[in-house]
Amino acid sequence: MKITILGSGTSQGVPVIACNCAVCESHDTMDKRLRSSVMVESEGTRIVIDAGPDFRQQMLRQKVMQLDAILITHCHKDHIAGLDDIRSFNYLFNKPMDIYATERDQLAIRQEFSYAFHENPYPGVPEFNMITLPETLFKIGNMHIIPLEVFHMRMKVYGFRFGNFSYVTDANMIPEKTMELMKGSDVIVINALRKQPHVSHFNLEQAIDVIGKLKPKVAYLTHISHMMGKHADIEAELPPSVHMAYDGLEILMD
Repeated sequence: MKITILGSGTSQGVPVIACNCAVCESHDTMDKRLRSSVMVESEGTRIVIDAGPDFRQQMLRQKVMQLDAILITHCHKDHIAGLDDIRSFNYLFNKPMDIYATERDQLAIRQEFSYAFHENPYPGVPEFNMITLPETLFKIGNMHIIPLEVFHMRMKVYGFRFGNFSYVTDANMIPEKTMELMKGSDVIVINALRKQPHVSHFNLEQAIDVIGKLKPKVAYLTHISHMMGKHADIEAELPPSVHMAYDGLEILMD
């Protein structure tokens, strides 16, 4: 199984215009963070988690020619805004794209992309096959997936476990039952927005605390805002088994 970090960043904490922070001015490619997303591949099956505004750029950068499904963690714009661009895969394979999402998130997607759900849609609009996200173990192709219920302040969102890999983003609380589901993961990717506390995201200290309880072989921090600082500076502060994720990072697993 191969995991590719498509995006390790977030819109949070980044000025929209004329940003001159150290991260924006950095020449280190690891400081160039697109919105958070990850691709999981096994022989014959490829899945992407979330399709934010940078989805098209991420697919082009990784030269993705085949995609079996998209899993939606939650319906915030930075995780679904790129769904319009699945139309390229619709064209290539002449079929709708399987989108796994909760009923709440399906409603948001239907509202956001209403033109795709008309009874007589305009030719060329994206085609979605909406599938209600199961609450227990399910299978796509040859991949077995465990949904991981976490909380984004008061909002229930989902991470996912594939074999010994667990992925959680946009969370500031992980219920004990979910912690039990994540235990034994060799690799964990988890959100860490910044060093300062935040109302709906783990900060750096909190993410490291969760990692310490779960004890994976290695962990990577994602959904990193510019307020966290530069990749090399934070990497130097982290425990030996914890690292900053970066766009394009590939993790190979048995």
